[in-house]
Amino acid sequence: MANEQHNTTQGFSRRSFIQLAGGSGLALATGCEGKPSGGAGWLPDQYNLTGNFPVPVRGRVPIDPNNPTIMRDDAKCTLCGQCAEVCERYQAVMGHYELPLIDDIPCIGCGQCTLWCPTSSITERDDTQRLFDALNDPKKHVVVQFAPSTRIGLGEEFGMPAGTNVEGKQIAALRALGFDTVLDTNFAADLTIMEEATELVQRLTKEGSSIPLFTSCCPGWVKFCEMFYPELIPHLSTARSPMGMLGPIIKTYYAKQRNIEPENIVSVSVMPCTAKKFECSRPEMNNAGHKLGNEEIRDTDIVITTRELARMIKQANVDFLALEDAKCDDVLSEYTGGGAIFGASGGVMEAAVRTAYNFVTKENLPALLDLRPVRGLDGIKEAALEVPGFGEVRVAVVSGTANAKKVLEKVKDGTGNWHFMEFMACPGGCISGGGQPKSALPPSDAVRAPRTKSIYAIDEQRTLRLSHENPQIKALYADYLEEPCGHLSHELLHTHGYTDRSMHLTAKK
Repeated sequence: MANEQHNTTQGFSRRSFIQLAGGSGLALATGCEGKPSGGAGWLPDQYNLTGNFPVPVRGRVPIDPNNPTIMRDDAKCTLCGQCAEVCERYQAVMGHYELPLIDDIPCIGCGQCTLWCPTSSITERDDTQRLFDALNDPKKHVVVQFAPSTRIGLGEEFGMPAGTNVEGKQIAALRALGFDTVLDTNFAADLTIMEEATELVQRLTKEGSSIPLFTSCCPGWVKFCEMFYPELIPHLSTARSPMGMLGPIIKTYYAKQRNIEPENIVSVSVMPCTAKKFECSRPEMNNAGHKLGNEEIRDTDIVITTRELARMIKQANVDFLALEDAKCDDVLSEYTGGGAIFGASGGVMEAAVRTAYNFVTKENLPALLDLRPVRGLDGIKEAALEVPGFGEVRVAVVSGTANAKKVLEKVKDGTGNWHFMEFMACPGGCISGGGQPKSALPPSDAVRAPRTKSIYAIDEQRTLRLSHENPQIKALYADYLEEPCGHLSHELLHTHGYTDRSMHLTAKK
C-alpha cells in the first residue's frame, strides 16, 4: 500500500483514472451501437460492456512481496480482474482455497497472470541486472542453457511472426552478451527422457509401484500437486527437469572437463517459464553437492525468461535481426527430435514413450505417427499404445492445472486407469509459458498453434528423433553416469525433495 500511495502522488495512475471516470459517468472505448471502438478482444472482457460505467472492479490475485517468480507494480494495476480470472478459471489456484490464509499466499508460479495483465502491472521478477553483473565479473565463467520453447518465441519480441525458429540468432545473441559457453537444454531433455523412460519401465514391471507415473519437469505443476494433491506425490517421477539435470552436470562433469572450480561457474538458464525461478531455489536443487564455506553452491544460479533475454539484447544494443546464425558449444548440446518436442503439450509423453518402447522391446516404434493423439492444444488428451511383451499402455496428457484437477480426481477415486500422465501448468505447454512474449490479450490459440507447429517441425527435420540415439548422451553415460537410474544418476539427476505444502492452505473440497 505504501508503494501504491507513493506512486500515485507522483502522477495520475490508471486506477485513479478508472475511479474518476466512474464517478463522472464517462464511457470508455465504446463506439456506435454499443460496440467496442477497438474491436472485440482488444481490451479485457469487462471493458467491452455497453453503458455500464463505472467498469466493474473485480480485484486481483494476491502476490507475496517475496514471491521468487512474479511481482506487481501497484501504480499500473486497474483492478480489472484478468489475473484473478486466469488464476481461478484456468489454473485453479485463486478461489480454490479457504480464507483466511494460514501462513502463505498460494501461488504455483506459472506466470499466466503476467500474460493476461493488460497493463503489464504483473511481470516476472527481474533478474537481468544480476546476470549483467555476473557477465561483467572477470572471475566468473558464465554458462547458459536455453529451453526448447525460447527459440520459437524470442523472435516475436523483434517483430518476427509467431513460431519463427530463431535458434541460430538466439545463440549468436547470447554470445554477443558475453556468455562463455552456450549449451542447449534440448540435450538435457534427451537426458531426462533416458532417466524418466527407465523409471517408467521399472514402475510398470515392479509390483507395488505407484502407477500412474506423473511427469515432473514442470515446476508449476509439481507445486500444484504439492499444494492440492499431496497424497499423490508418490506418483511424481523422481527425475528432475531438463534444467534441473543440466545444472549439476555443468558443475560436475563440465567443470572437470574444463578444469574450472565449480564455485567460479555461474550457471544460467533461459526459460519460457516463470516457475523455473522458483525451481532453481528449491532446497533440493543442489545435487552437485558443492559448498563454499558453509554456503551451498546452487546447481542453477540464475533463471531469466524469454522476455528478460529480449530486454537484455535490446539494452545491450545488439541488432538481433542482423545477427548471423551461430551454433552452441560442441559439448552437452547435441539433441534429437525427442528433446525438441518437450516444449509442446504432449511432447514429453511422446518422447518418453518412444524411448520406453525401445527399452522394453529393444526395437524402435514402427511408426512415430502412432503418437499423434497426444499432440495438439486440447487441455486433456488420451491415447493407448500396444507394447509387445507388456500389453496396452494407457497415457494421458494434461495442460492447464484446472484440467489437472479433473483428471487427478479420477486418479484418486480409481476411475482413471492410466499408466503414464504428462502434466503442464500452462495451457498448450511451455510454448505458452508465463515467461514467453505477450502476444494477445488474453493469450490465444492463434499464437499457440504456430509455436507448436514450429516445435514439431524441428523434430521432423532432425536426423535423429529418439533420445536414446543421441551420441552425446551415450558418451555422457559411458564416460561419467554409467547407466540410467544408476547410483550416480540418482544422486545427480533425481530428487526425493517433494514437499507436502497442503498445511499452508485449506483447499476447497
